[in-house]
Amino acid sequence: MLRRTKIWLTRSLIVLLIMLIALLALRVAVTERGPDLQPWHKWVPDELSDSQLDQDNWADYLQNEQKIFAAMKRNVSDKIEDSPEILNRYAKNSPVYPESFATDWNRSYELMPQGAPRGAVVLLHGLTDSPYSLRHFAVNYQQQGYVVVAIRLPGHGTVPAALTTVEWEDWMAATRLAVREARARVPAGAPLHIMGFSNGGALAMKYTLDALEDKALPLPSRLILISPMIGVSSYARYAGLAGLPSLLPAFARSAWLSLLPEFNPFKYNSFPVKAARQSWLLTSALQTQLHRVRASRLLDNAPPVLTFQSVADATVSTPAVIHALYNLLPRNGSELVLFDVNQAVQLSPLMRSSARQAAQHLLPPAPRHYTTRLVTNASPHSSAAVAETTLAGATVTAREPLGINYPGDVYSLSHVALPFPFSDSLYGRTPTHPNAFGVSFGSLTPRGERSVLIVSLDMLMRQSSNPFYPWMVQQVNQTLN
Repeated sequence: MLRRTKIWLTRSLIVLLIMLIALLALRVAVTERGPDLQPWHKWVPDELSDSQLDQDNWADYLQNEQKIFAAMKRNVSDKIEDSPEILNRYAKNSPVYPESFATDWNRSYELMPQGAPRGAVVLLHGLTDSPYSLRHFAVNYQQQGYVVVAIRLPGHGTVPAALTTVEWEDWMAATRLAVREARARVPAGAPLHIMGFSNGGALAMKYTLDALEDKALPLPSRLILISPMIGVSSYARYAGLAGLPSLLPAFARSAWLSLLPEFNPFKYNSFPVKAARQSWLLTSALQTQLHRVRASRLLDNAPPVLTFQSVADATVSTPAVIHALYNLLPRNGSELVLFDVNQAVQLSPLMRSSARQAAQHLLPPAPRHYTTRLVTNASPHSSAAVAETTLAGATVTAREPLGINYPGDVYSLSHVALPFPFSDSLYGRTPTHPNAFGVSFGSLTPRGERSVLIVSLDMLMRQSSNPFYPWMVQQVNQTLN
């Protein structure tokens, strides 16, 4: 019997090994048919390590950041051919070359209010993103009397290759550095907010848990999370396997999940395997810590959390935001805002039933220990939007007209749309300053045949701005009072 078991295990291992080799061979075959690696996929900037970041201050970080951008110009931009008609963020004559703009929003920045500051806010952007993504909220906070500290997280704003070496612990160390800077800019006891978008939302939540366990870290008084990366696809857990062939130089392209032209001045299009792996490691550490801090009752001291999340999100898990975060929070004044799909859009018959009914199934039955607001249609045949609010501990839902309509051709918001108003120059549907950054993605309406464009149509047509942004700002400002 024992001998048969050993034979069965041996054969099973052999089969698994053969399957693994076959999958890796398929992975190599697929990537080898893809585009060649470009200089921005090969040159890696010298970012500060997490231990260095914990020793440095804001001025040190800016100084090293300046060195990185100067090195990027020497090693990438100065070595590629210029072509004014091509959208390439690394070509000096390109319309989307960031250094040609009045402000390069890839870099860290601070905004100071007029007069004595009321408080401070730290802004944390998302994965492959840059400080550009939260710049509209930055201006709003500044106008409300807050010091704004918006840090460029390590590996971002430069070249996609930077994400092939960065670790999530580096992002956490940068978050601690930004909080130290913000805390030093305002009097003791002044409010400290942290706003995080996507991956930045996970960092904001993780930092808060760290501060609950380590009294040496300043505890924020409020968290604002936008499309937070509380949970990601389980595929990300095994993303590292997809990069195994890249250990051999001949198969270097296998280190990338996507290799695309870099036509966006403030966001990478190419995406390395390691970045997916780091996002999973961060969310895994976050969820483990959430349960530990809750079990120790330290979570009872957590600050209120205000989260904005679309029910349709192809990047992060909306159910995880509810079940792995909000259902664990204490009754501390936290609020969850969900943006429903457009139930009145003409394309509604073509929607998946799971998407149309998502809002009905996501939330646990009331009463809940946090307030929920569902932004949805006033009726299935009306484009007018209302906010259906159920207060913490209540079972009655109140409806409030927003005075905003769902656009007739927008069937849902997206992961990337929430922090951008329609007026945004790069992503807005009706940009106030069209092509201020070389292109206005939000106003493009491409039509044509398949296989003509070098990128997929869904990449260009994904909803990139938020009709409810003005209402979002009002909700944020209410937390300041």
